[in-house]
Amino acid sequence: MGKKVFVDLAHPFSAEIPRWPYFDKPVIDNAHTMAKGGVLTQKITCTMHTGTHCDAPRHVMEIEFDGRRARYTHEMPVDAYTGDAVCLDIRINNWGPFAVKNPEYDKINRVPTLIGPAELEDACHRANIDPKELEGMIVCLNTGQHRAFDDSKNYYHYAAGTGFDAGKWFVDHKVKCVAMDSQALDHPLHTAMGNNGMTRMNLLGASGYPITDEYKAEFGEEAYAEFDKFEYIRIFGQKAYDEKFGILEKIGCWGTWEPCHKMMLGHGIVGVENLGGDLDKVTNKRFRFFCFPLRWYLGDGSMARCAAEIDEDDVNDVPDRTYTYGGNI
Repeated sequence: MGKKVFVDLAHPFSAEIPRWPYFDKPVIDNAHTMAKGGVLTQKITCTMHTGTHCDAPRHVMEIEFDGRRARYTHEMPVDAYTGDAVCLDIRINNWGPFAVKNPEYDKINRVPTLIGPAELEDACHRANIDPKELEGMIVCLNTGQHRAFDDSKNYYHYAAGTGFDAGKWFVDHKVKCVAMDSQALDHPLHTAMGNNGMTRMNLLGASGYPITDEYKAEFGEEAYAEFDKFEYIRIFGQKAYDEKFGILEKIGCWGTWEPCHKMMLGHGIVGVENLGGDLDKVTNKRFRFFCFPLRWYLGDGSMARCAAEIDEDDVNDVPDRTYTYGGNI
């Protein structure tokens, strides 16, 4: 065995960092400068869900499944986002016009791009871990999307993602935390980028049509219905909707609006979004995952630095991560 080393799993933060479609741009200013005051002191104004960050239950719900008021950041255990971990290689293509195709996945047909139990079980097999071993562990998901991190439709609109079935799988396997390398714990169409929530935007895709219409055109109405409460009820009926999403509706949650978030967080499984850095160096490996949000009283989440502690002999031999957004070529 070699010595233990740390691998950075966070995207670098700056005023130009890519951010979710309706988030404010970070403002970084100086309170003091070296030339005038002999010290450099900076201040930041931004949404706490910018870049690599943690979610607390209160971010997406009012009540958890056990009936308690959804917890804030300061109410989560100090080690809620830290522990023994594995990074799973999720082999599923993105779905949109600018989707980055992986040659390894050529054998995959164009099928609906929702990560579910089959993809998670397959990834566990290739990481040489029995899903039963995941109890109490942090599960990092490498979909390859972190390599596309940018202010782009590719990163935000057209990512693969999780949904209700993946959230239930995480709950059934009693994982501690899920860290995702894309824009959210849920598929883009399960978020307000699609047709969900009071803030829903139903953003225009590269074709000029809404991304909901693009998805229907590629995969059909039945596949799209998974992301839209009213389409699901129209196509499959109220009974079918209640059988699948009723557990969320019973605690006052809109079933197709970020269901993976709510299944996880409502059962005490916290999440990390926009995981990045040198994630490819620890893919299919086991390691110790470190992630600590600010001890923010009444916080709904927090930016965080994530890192893996791993034996240097186990680190995958891949190039160091470089970033090209913001004008760097």
